[in-house]
Amino acid sequence: MATRKNSTDDPLAPVTLAVGQEDLLLDRAVRQVVAAARAADADTDVRDLTADQLQPGTLAELTSPSLFAERKVVIVRNAQDLSADTIKDIKGYLSAPVEEITLVLLHPGGAKGKGLLDAARKAGAREVACPKTTKPAERLSFVRSEFRTLGRSATPEACQALVDSIGSDLRELASAVSQLVADVEGTIDEAVVGRYYTGRAEASSFTVADRAVEGRAAEALEALRWSLSTGVAPVLITSALAQGVRAIGKLSSARGGRPADLARELGMPPWKIDRVRQQMRGWTPDGVAVALRAVAEADAGVKGGGDDPEYALEKAVVAIARAARARA
Repeated sequence: MATRKNSTDDPLAPVTLAVGQEDLLLDRAVRQVVAAARAADADTDVRDLTADQLQPGTLAELTSPSLFAERKVVIVRNAQDLSADTIKDIKGYLSAPVEEITLVLLHPGGAKGKGLLDAARKAGAREVACPKTTKPAERLSFVRSEFRTLGRSATPEACQALVDSIGSDLRELASAVSQLVADVEGTIDEAVVGRYYTGRAEASSFTVADRAVEGRAAEALEALRWSLSTGVAPVLITSALAQGVRAIGKLSSARGGRPADLARELGMPPWKIDRVRQQMRGWTPDGVAVALRAVAEADAGVKGGGDDPEYALEKAVVAIARAARARA
């Protein structure tokens, strides 16, 4: 059979290489290929294999010519764990992929199995990046992209509230976006997110920190008690409090400028610059110093330096909220 060249934007390219450790993105890369294949041929045969299931010689069997010239998708997961002989089989196949067959290799990246990655790239494989999202800004960007993909508008505050409420799991974030798009008409704002995910938002350590640095002591204490009752680790709350106070200190001592310029200077995303500017109105340099000491004492308290971690956190929240109103 004739062979064909790969295309970076063609899900039916002979070989697709999905590289990364984010399970949601890896699954989406696979689903995109399978959907495209079945759109071209509803009877497409899909073989989804783990590394131990692809033994030497198996690929040759799966890609051998068929009397019916059926379309086929062969998915190989954890390609970094393939045996040396099987990798040799795949490298041989890459030089002459078979028409009507799409090979999908899932690889986490890294040194293990890098020879296979290099060979696939050299052969012109279509590559889909599936990196693990480790930074809040990356998760925020993911949420914005999800709304755009679904053709809906959401305010920056709504996107941020959703990340704060749901956390770092992309599957849960994607599910939440889909839920909001399905249930809500018009632009999705922060109030809508609050109605849907209020319990989780209250349990967020960052919600505790936001209310505290805004000087809203009662709301911060309420959020703190809810967080602790739902199992949020005290150390996560002290970490969020520290981040909140440090952000106030950084921005208050920075030169004025556009959010984008300050973001580069301080290592914060632009949206956070805008938020911290609103939060820092009642702060003084002395107040920042007092708040940092309160956080340090709370951190020691929750890490074994005190008898009651909850009381240590309450003291810190009250001290920070008071410091936030020092200028007033």
